[in-house]
Amino acid sequence: MAIRFHLAIDTERHPLQNLVPSLLVLFLMFPSVATASGLGDAAAIPHVDGRAQEGYVNYSYAYEHKAFAIAPGGSWAWHSDASSATEAGELALTDCSQRTRQKCALYAIDDRVVFNAERWRGLWGPYLTAIEAAALPVGVEVGDRLYDLTYLDVRGGRRKLSDLKGKVVLVHLWGSWCPPCLRELPRLEKLQIELNNHTSSEVEMVLLQVRESFSLSNDWLQSNGLAGLSSYDSGVKGEGDETLSLADGSTITDRQLAAAFPSSYIIDGNGVILFKQRGPVADWLEFLPFLLHAAGY
Repeated sequence: MAIRFHLAIDTERHPLQNLVPSLLVLFLMFPSVATASGLGDAAAIPHVDGRAQEGYVNYSYAYEHKAFAIAPGGSWAWHSDASSATEAGELALTDCSQRTRQKCALYAIDDRVVFNAERWRGLWGPYLTAIEAAALPVGVEVGDRLYDLTYLDVRGGRRKLSDLKGKVVLVHLWGSWCPPCLRELPRLEKLQIELNNHTSSEVEMVLLQVRESFSLSNDWLQSNGLAGLSSYDSGVKGEGDETLSLADGSTITDRQLAAAFPSSYIIDGNGVILFKQRGPVADWLEFLPFLLHAAGY
């Protein structure tokens, strides 16, 4: 039997008003105490940040019927006081979907966790066929075909993204001049190690430097023990160079791909964008199940 407490305080009259922030801090410090039976620890929710975890604590004290939804990349939403659990789930999913291009999944309904890890890792599917993908526009949004970028390998050989057709590819735009980029690189290295342990070559990482020469970015990787990362030469020559080349001979600016640095794209075997991230990712290892699923594992 669930026991609920409802505390109502007149903040203009009651001397306990200053206690409310302290109670909230206590709930956040000890989330397992601040959740209803069956909801578990807010820290266990995948992909989300501290704000979402705080929201989950609030959710745990909301009245039924209620639901909490999440999406790859960290979007989330919850709804309470619905007429049924089904309605609460639909409302939470709708609100979550309005905040992201990713599909959302239910994490909790009423006072129980309903998260399904297998369904979660398959949210990027169903994957399109080559014929279906060919009809899509070229662009930078989820569901578009990503621009066919060209780049050079360490020996100066010319390559293009379409050479990797059939593989899942993580394209990452970064620079050694960019502090958030540098903090993120060790997380990408951990992901690459795990990918190497799970697949042979079905998933590729393509790191491309922006606004600096390849020699500078590569030297930084070498000097900081990250030489194993799959770094390639974007063709950018230096700080003032913002141009990236495409396989058809045209060019685009780096800002057409990245409103902020770092920026990342994950594309499927037909070049369709499955995921897009502006800015750093807190934990790239959380994307390992998605990458493996997209690669057929």
